[in-house]
Amino acid sequence: MIFLNSELTNAERGPDAHFQIVPMPLEKTVSYGSGAAAGPAALIEASDQLERLWRGFEPCAAGIYTTPAIDCSVPLEYALDSLAARTESIVRTGHIPVTLGGEHSLTWGAVRGVKRALGRPVGIIQIDAHADLRRAYQDFRHSHASVMQLLVEEEGCALAQYGVRALCQEEAECRARNKVIFIDAEDLVTGNIHDITLPEDFPEDVYVSFDVDGLDAAIMPATGTPVPGGLGYYQALALVRSGLKGRRCVGIDVVELAPINGWDVWNFTAAQLTYALMGIALENTR
Repeated sequence: MIFLNSELTNAERGPDAHFQIVPMPLEKTVSYGSGAAAGPAALIEASDQLERLWRGFEPCAAGIYTTPAIDCSVPLEYALDSLAARTESIVRTGHIPVTLGGEHSLTWGAVRGVKRALGRPVGIIQIDAHADLRRAYQDFRHSHASVMQLLVEEEGCALAQYGVRALCQEEAECRARNKVIFIDAEDLVTGNIHDITLPEDFPEDVYVSFDVDGLDAAIMPATGTPVPGGLGYYQALALVRSGLKGRRCVGIDVVELAPINGWDVWNFTAAQLTYALMGIALENTR
């Protein structure tokens, strides 16, 4: 399957496209609801119903190439290494990897590849219901609940989190220890906050990791760990847009879609979100 297949010209879907879709049907450390392995295929299938025009221009005109899916039948560490090699190769050619999950643990591999290609610091903007800052969860070091701890404490990435509304004391301490930037969901939603400003010393190269459970469960119930009190669709995108202002998006992932049979609207929501993030990545360069 090809992302936005019905809308792309032959030139736009070629391997030199600016955006490189990387499907990764990973589901090895899920801890509540299942189904994330089916997320990438459902999202790509739903993308066929998208329109090209977004906020007055066509992000797909920059090109969107759908690469082969990462093999997730192998042990987790091997799958993550394969993803890192893929994203490194994409960034070295001057393109932007857009990884579709699959569970959130994949972000560790994706960001490692981007960092290797760039050879300089990378900051992460994370939209998520969870902080994902545990050292391990249910005996998995590479758990979806540990991915940001790995990236902050082992990879040295700067991190800005928005929309969190479920975290433990260990994660709160990790935030403080590593100077993680955050505004949690309650403050964002009750304060009607749509714009954020990152500090001047936050890296210019930014990777956007969007867990669909960052959206309110009424908007996105098709995820393994839904939490009430989440972000609105336009609010979440506005936060990403303002965070990227004056910076360069070097990678994107959209993770944790767990399709619900017969309810394609949630798959389409994730597809529209993915396309919008591509548009936001281009806005600063237009």
